[in-house]
Amino acid sequence: QVQLVESGGGSVQSGGSLRLSCAASADTYSSYCMAWFRQAPGKERDRVATIGRAGATIYADSVKGRFTISRDNANNALYLHMNNLTAEDTAMYYCAAAETALALFTGRYYCRSYDYWGQGIQVTVSS
Repeated sequence: QVQLVESGGGSVQSGGSLRLSCAASADTYSSYCMAWFRQAPGKERDRVATIGRAGATIYADSVKGRFTISRDNANNALYLHMNNLTAEDTAMYYCAAAETALALFTGRYYCRSYDYWGQGIQVTVSS
């Protein structure tokens, strides 16, 4: 089981920056894939960024070059640095974790489904 708690959200003006944090309680945090999702009112939840157990990152096109995901395995923490924010970034942001599994044919780990979620934290960007 993994418990996730987000912090660092709030209100900011367009062009500003915020850093979201996620504290994870897991004995083997470093073995999980971690991700940030967001959901705006009336819209589906979308994946914003992911980071694998080896540190590889993937970003949604809408945030590339503006957001940076990072993890601190020593402190069971996940971060999302958000720069040049716009009103379109306004949403509830969620931290999520996925167990990993070893692919026998490739010998590489892959992320399973994101089964563990934080309660979410609001980010509001005013234009």
